Amino acid sequence: MKPTLADEMAERLRAQLHPDAVQVDDESWQHEGHVGANGTGFGTHFRVHITSASFAGLSRVARHRLVYDALQDFISDRGVHAIAIDAQQS
Repeated sequence: MKPTLADEMAERLRAQLHPDAVQVDDESWQHEGHVGANGTGFGTHFRVHITSASFAGLSRVARHRLVYDALQDFISDRGVHAIAIDAQQS
C-alpha cells in the first residue's frame, strides 16, 4: 500500500530529528471550505505531535522552526497549507 502524505511527513521527521515519538495526523477534512483546502478532505492541513532530544534547550519557536524546516518541501511542493505543531523536549 502506498504511504500517505502524513506517513511520508512522519518518516521525514524521524530521519531528520530522530524523535522519541512522532505522530502526524491529516486533519484536512476539518478545514473543508477554508483557505488552502483542496476539496478532497486530504493533504492540506496536518497536526504534528513530536518529542525529541533535538529540542533540548530550544524555545517553542525554535522547536517549531526545526519541524517546519524539515517539512518545507511538503509545503512548497506538495500542497500542504498548514501544520499545527506540538513539539516537546524529551
